[in-house]
Order: sequence, then structure tokens, then C-alpha cells
Amino acid sequence: MKKRILSMLLAGIMVVSMAGCESGNGGNAEPTGTGVPDPAEPVTQDTFEGDGSEIEGGNAAELTDGKFAETRKITVEVYDRENDGGSDPTNNMYTDYIKKGMLEDHNVEVEFVSVPRWTEVEEINHLLAANTAPDICLTYDYPTIQTYADMGGVLDLQNLVVDNKNDLPHLWDWLGTTNMYWDKSVKDGTLWAIEGKRANNNRIVTFVRKDWLDTLGLKEPTTTEEFHEMLVAFKDNAKTLLGDDASKMIPFSCSVDVGWRAALLIESKLDPAITDKEFYVNGFDDRKLTQNGTKDALKILNGWYNEGLMWNDFALHKGDTVEDDNMKAGFVGAFMHNWDYPFRNGEDSINANLKRIVGDNAKFVAVDCFEDANGNYTKYCDSTAGDRKIFFPATNDEPLASLLYLDWISDPTHIEYLQIGEEGVNHNTLADGAFTFMPATGEAIMNSGQNIDYTITCNGLHLSTPELTEKSQNNNYPPCDPEDVAKANAVANNGKKPTKNAKITAIEAENGMGESLSSKRDALYDSVLVCKPEEFDATWDQFMDEYLSAGGQAIMTERQAAWEALYGDSVTLE
Repeated sequence: MKKRILSMLLAGIMVVSMAGCESGNGGNAEPTGTGVPDPAEPVTQDTFEGDGSEIEGGNAAELTDGKFAETRKITVEVYDRENDGGSDPTNNMYTDYIKKGMLEDHNVEVEFVSVPRWTEVEEINHLLAANTAPDICLTYDYPTIQTYADMGGVLDLQNLVVDNKNDLPHLWDWLGTTNMYWDKSVKDGTLWAIEGKRANNNRIVTFVRKDWLDTLGLKEPTTTEEFHEMLVAFKDNAKTLLGDDASKMIPFSCSVDVGWRAALLIESKLDPAITDKEFYVNGFDDRKLTQNGTKDALKILNGWYNEGLMWNDFALHKGDTVEDDNMKAGFVGAFMHNWDYPFRNGEDSINANLKRIVGDNAKFVAVDCFEDANGNYTKYCDSTAGDRKIFFPATNDEPLASLLYLDWISDPTHIEYLQIGEEGVNHNTLADGAFTFMPATGEAIMNSGQNIDYTITCNGLHLSTPELTEKSQNNNYPPCDPEDVAKANAVANNGKKPTKNAKITAIEAENGMGESLSSKRDALYDSVLVCKPEEFDATWDQFMDEYLSAGGQAIMTERQAAWEALYGDSVTLE
């Protein structure tokens, strides 16, 4: 009945979501759970934060020893990463493990529904509009959830997670109030999504060719100036480093996603004393486009590009493997990327290819070299929240069974199995108890690192103890050197500054704007990077004006008003 009622309502959401819509609670019942702040009381950073023990919950009357009397059935979204030679994301060793466990423990049948990872926002929009979305959905894009929630297309989880709290011990223990309530509205208490937890919130690291440094007698760079000098040395010594392939030299490689791939340089130009208010007001774009200082960083990149120190064709390649192929072939001297990027994909990893193609000493190592105004290596990173947003569409007729699924996959025992697989197939155990991992075959292949596509409440290796996790993590990238992984992890954690939660979840100007503004941002970054130095300011102003007039300014204006309505004159989240 619910699906028939919603069918006409949601048929036009695809159009509405692109233009934005009125804010509201989607027709859901007023929440009865605890935690909505008194508007007369100041809101602080620890509002809604904790381990969950402070919330008194209830039990589901329809369960006996955690099981339904009659078998229930749910569908669960899983990403399809289209990995060559990968396993079927809906039918493999890990889906069998989950299906068997859910049926035995809760009498719930589970069916997985694949969604293309790289077009997941578009696909989820289509599924929601067609009333065919899985019972458990996930996305990295919260505005998509908000748009459908405003139209009545998403379930309010607040009552559900509180009224059934005692039947969800693993979910609450793992996520705590912080992640469970990260997206909870301070205005009306609605909870449209639950945030997965980052067991590892490492972000970006700078990598340089260790063998090239050794050949040229250079030390690892520790400042932006030294990094630039290193790039110049790579270019000037291309013949020494690459021989007959000298013309293929790329001192510094960046992709079309400049804001991600030059993040450490960009963030080093932000004021270390930036207020929480300024960071939030200018923070809709996660590539820091509208933050003060970003323009200074792009001017440096523009200089490097015009000196011939960057990959000339970076803006021409999106979604292909050309850049990685250049790295694997040995033509690249440095790049910024995810903290473990050169170690990923086993024998096809960047470092494994370098060793095989170039020589035993060829590899990328992590360095810290982009200092801020205080001389520190500040790295803005996500909170333990800020991962996949898990939500239930309004067509979900089995919300309790769906919550039991989230609880089941949050059980530490189940997380560990899904992450390390089976002895002799996915891993071996060392004398000190740490795990060393090996490439698997067939149905045992993990299509995502640590199987994060199944451990949707947990992103990152999470074993029984932090010590075991760290030791095993270093061994998690065979055949790459565990010491190189450990160093990258140490660099990633040096100066880490997690995002704070402003608890302002509904900004109407943001609805439906994520994709279009991101495209304009990328066009701005790409254009100012490649223009002539004397054209930089005019190019920046032209593209920034277009970005702001297309919705960027409206978002910042509304964000400022929302902050001041909630926090008054305060500029800090205490």
C-alpha cells in the first residue's frame, strides 16, 4: 500500500531535486526520542555526542530472542565497482556469509541490489523516483537524502533507533550517539540518515619517488619551497632519471579533480586560526573552493604548471587509467592522493609495478612538506562520521529487520570476518597474531578495500584491538613493503584536524546543487591552473563569479544565517 501511495508523489522528484524544494519533515510523525535541544539553551559541540549509553531505549515486542517468528525479507544496496576480474558484488563468499547469518540469527532473508559506484547518486535518484530503491540505501551525498525526505520519500529513523535500541547493541556500541545522530536535525529532531563510522579517517598524503631522490642526492622535502625545488630537479635531470623516455617526465602529477589531488597545498594556505563559523559558512564545497587562502594555493599550482612541472594533459583525462599508467611505468616524480594509494591493488599496485618495471629500489614514499603559516602540517580530515550515509526509503516495509541487519554487520566478529576473510584464502596469521593479507581468487575476491561495501557502518580496518589493527594494516597491501605503509599512516596522522559537526543539516539552497556546483568548481580549478600567469586573477574572478551566481553565494548566505540563528555571535563550536 505504501509503495502505491508514494508512486505518484515521487514520480517527479528527479526534476524537483535538481531545482531544490521546500524544507519539511516529509509527513513523518513527530519524533518521540530524546536529544532535541531546547531552543532557549545554547547548542554546543557535544550536543548529540557520546557513546549512546545516555539514551534509554526499548525492545521490539515482535522479536523472540532476537528473531522474527515469520521470515522477513529485505533488500540491501551494494556498490558495483566494475573491477576487472572481481567477484559478483551480489553473490560471493561474503554475501553468503551475511545471508546465512541473518537468517540464522534473525530469520531475515537478505537480497543484495547492485548500484554502480561511480554514478551512485544518479542511480539512487532513479531508484527512489521509481519506488524501486532497496530497503537499505547508502550514499555519500546527503543533499540527495534531504531532497527526498522533504518529499516524504525517506523514513525518519529517530523513533526506530531509540524504541528498538536494546535490540541493536552492536550498532549503538559501534556508532555511539556521535555517528547515530550526526545528521539529526536540531530544529525538529528528524533523523533521515545514520553515518557510517570511519575506523581510519586518514585522508591525503604526498608521495615522492624515493629512488629519484637517491639518484640525485636529494633529501625528502619538508617545505613547499623544497618540494618545488625537488620538482625542478626532476625536470632538469629527466635524461638521468628516464634515459630515452626523458620526454615523458612528469615531475608532479595531478588529475582533473584538482581540489582533491592538491588538497594539502590548498589547505596549507588556509589560516590556521580559521574560526569554526568561517569554516562552516564557506564549507559547502569539500574541495575548499570558497575558503580564504585557496586562491593563493592555486596561484602556486599555476606557476608550477607554467614552469612545466606538472602533467600537461591532466584536464583531458577523467575516469580512465592514463595517470595511474604513467605512475606505474615510472614517469611520475610526485603526487598527492589517498594515504594508501600507491599500495592498493596487490600485484597491480603502483609500487609493485614500479619494482617490477623499473627496479627493486623504485617506489613512492610518503613525505610531509606543505607547512601552514605556523609551520605545522595541518591536515583537515573527516570526523569518525562523514562516511556513507545509510537511509531507508519510505517504501521500506521492514524497518526493524533493516535495523537488525545494520546491527548484525556492526558486530565486531562479523566485521572482522568480512574484512580479513578466511585463513589461507585471504590472510595468514603471523607469530605475533597480526594478519598478513594475500590476493584472493574467485568468490573470495574483495571488490573494495577491507570489504567496505559490506561493512557499511565501518570504513577502515577494525580488529579486536588497536594494536592488532595497526600491525595488520601495515601488512594489508602485499607485495608492498609494510614499512612504507606504516610511514604513510604516520604522515597521514601528523597534524590531523577532524571536522566538527555544526548540526545544521537542512540548507535549502544546497538541495540539488551538489553535482552542478562541483562541475563548475572543477572547471574553475582546471582553468586557473593552466592559464597564463598574467591571466590568473581575471580567470579566477570570471569562474568564481559564475560559481557564486549559480548558487554558491546563496548557499553561503543561508549557511551564515543558519549559523547565527543557532549559535548567535559565537564563532566557535565548543
